[in-house]
Amino acid sequence: MSTTIAAIATGPAAGPIGIIRVSGPQTLAIADRIFTPQGGGALSERPNRLLTYGALHARDGKVIDHCLCCVMHAPNSYTGEDMAEIQCHGSPAILSETLAALFANGAQQAGPGEFTQRAFLAGKMDLSGAEAVHDLVTATTAQAAENAAAQMDGAVGSRIREIRQCLVDLVAEFLAVVDYPDEEIDSNLFDHACEILHNATRALYDLAETYERGRILREGIPCAILGRPNAGKSSLLNALAGVDRAIVTSVPGTTRDVIEETIRIGAVVLHLFDTAGLRDTQDPVEKIGIDRAMKQAQASALILAVFDSSDDISDDDLMVIARTHGKRTIAVLNKSDLPSALDVATIRRHFEHVIAVSAKTGEGLQELYDLIPQVVGMDGMSYDGSIITNARQAAALVRAAERCEAAFVAAQLGMTPDAVVMDAEGAIAALGEITGQAVRDDIVATIFDKFCVGK
Repeated sequence: MSTTIAAIATGPAAGPIGIIRVSGPQTLAIADRIFTPQGGGALSERPNRLLTYGALHARDGKVIDHCLCCVMHAPNSYTGEDMAEIQCHGSPAILSETLAALFANGAQQAGPGEFTQRAFLAGKMDLSGAEAVHDLVTATTAQAAENAAAQMDGAVGSRIREIRQCLVDLVAEFLAVVDYPDEEIDSNLFDHACEILHNATRALYDLAETYERGRILREGIPCAILGRPNAGKSSLLNALAGVDRAIVTSVPGTTRDVIEETIRIGAVVLHLFDTAGLRDTQDPVEKIGIDRAMKQAQASALILAVFDSSDDISDDDLMVIARTHGKRTIAVLNKSDLPSALDVATIRRHFEHVIAVSAKTGEGLQELYDLIPQVVGMDGMSYDGSIITNARQAAALVRAAERCEAAFVAAQLGMTPDAVVMDAEGAIAALGEITGQAVRDDIVATIFDKFCVGK
């Protein structure tokens, strides 16, 4: 890259420390002009990655902070270029003035994700690793961060390159046959191809199938709390959230709009939606709330269907059962601290997962916490980078698997070598989109546009 870029790498709010990153061919010269190490000398002459204390200068040369700075010499840096990192006090005024000094000395404002994009273009990481950087920055659970860190280390990229190389070698063998059409084709060639293509197809489909869990890991899961009035939906929301988020009264129909709260249960981020109680009503405002409850239940990937265990099943409860049919649902029998009057056998006939709790005392909540990851398929998982969290990668994996499968059929039927080659090359191209070995520039630009400035 011919330009030198700079950006604030920390958040916009004031804090004790702020970090500014600089990368490009003029980095060392610019750093020497705006930072003076204590004891004299040039910052560019200090050892690689050594934090140095000194004075930070504004555009007019005045000292605006005493802080730390380090330089990283190419190619041993994140971007592969000369880099500098200024760790100053986190006042927005200091950060803004430092950035202005950098621009005055020849740096340009970095675009979204431009540091990581330069790292990708310099071969410091493949595209799957670069996308994992974004996942790491936006991770909302320790497990999501662990999975993203492993992908940055190449957990996905190395596996994809291994499969891709096997297909490249296979295509080379078949092209050699195509180049000499008069020679008899060895039957072992097709047998060998079938084995490689079968293994590749299975491995690629297995990877693609992890995306549903990966999406939950990255985005969380929307969860509607559904039930008749006074079943204890709002009390359950408050108990799960650990705060009095929703108003709780004995008056039926208190909740008339959807109330959202986000909680973390192990690796699962749960976006809870407390909804209006389901019942027949003539109140036009309550009807709107019930309609919204229905829409939220339809849009949710998990439903907590709440029943009052201290009361008989009512027509409103039957409405709840009907509305949750075919949805991933946990039946929550609330008010377990009161004498039971509910026909639990009827509930169990309709729901695979049934658990008794008391939102008032907390009884059974831990069992509910333990059950939710099981129901959404997130229990007992290994976060070693093998979970695909990226829709683009998942789509490319499916395309590659389908082309491998087509090539396998062609090889199994003993079709002409060029038929096998055509589909195998399609799979190779799709896998190249994941690692960046074969991806359009506009796709690369779109990927990095999603990053924050400074990363």
